[in-house]
Amino acid sequence: MRSRVLATGSYLPERVIRNEDLTQFPAHALPLIEEKTGVISRRHAEEGQSTSDLGFEAARLCLERAQIDALEIDALILATSSPDRIQPATATRVQEKIGARKAFAFDVNSVCAGAVYALHVADAMILAGFTRTVLVVASEVYSRYLNPKDFSTYPYFGDGAGAVLLRAAEGERGIFRSRLGSDGSGADVIQIPGGGTMMPYGRLAHESDIYFKMRGRDVYEFAVTQGPAVVEELLSDCGVAKEDVRFVIPHQANKNIVRELARRLGIAEDRFVVNLERYGNTAAASVLIGFDELLQSGKAAEDDLIVLVAFGGGLSWGATLIRN
Repeated sequence: MRSRVLATGSYLPERVIRNEDLTQFPAHALPLIEEKTGVISRRHAEEGQSTSDLGFEAARLCLERAQIDALEIDALILATSSPDRIQPATATRVQEKIGARKAFAFDVNSVCAGAVYALHVADAMILAGFTRTVLVVASEVYSRYLNPKDFSTYPYFGDGAGAVLLRAAEGERGIFRSRLGSDGSGADVIQIPGGGTMMPYGRLAHESDIYFKMRGRDVYEFAVTQGPAVVEELLSDCGVAKEDVRFVIPHQANKNIVRELARRLGIAEDRFVVNLERYGNTAAASVLIGFDELLQSGKAAEDDLIVLVAFGGGLSWGATLIRN
């Protein structure tokens, strides 16, 4: 028995923000965005568009492609670190929007690794016989959490959503296995300091504590260490050789991290799915957007082995192996 992928979907807001549009930064600095990270443009949600709105659009397309009624969904898991509100779970708003009234819904917050965590939870519930059909959605609106004046973060992130519909089925196609990890000693490396119980909005230490922050060098070292390691461990768990992996869909952090992942794994870069030049870093949504675009491109043949690998705040990381 496997958790078979019935369909995928994704949604990117229509508003395109190109590097040259970032006029709040010095003109001489703008070429560094593409040079250092590979990002040329990103999408920003419109005023009034929330994380659940983007998630709904990706979920709606996914269900349409699967030709499945929302009432057939047993569970809906939403991966996000930019929720509509601190509470309730943003997943419940997506559930209401798509009409999945028979499902239970909850959020997973593992920052950029969230989609891989959500896929593992969904797969575990299916294999345990607890659910039959699970919709996994990852949706992020980071543009609301970024300081427009911070050159170290604002140009590199974008908004978007992806979705995967899983159903129990016999055979070898579907999710093979996932491998997850976390290291709480790095919990402050990637964070939004204000808004929680440690630092409520009324007690901010600094005005900028409402914004997303990260220590770039630490993030790079973490990503290029744990990213390759978790893929190696996953393939070893499954008895799969690296040369048998047809595609790798990495978290779309920046081009240098992706290149280093490829180098350390010894897997050719042309087998890596990359779209960060168009969308930037869409956090948890990035691997599901990449998965959807790969399947829609027709490049992935039946029985191809595909690895999704992601890493983010927590510090958290994970990888999933799927047979298409």
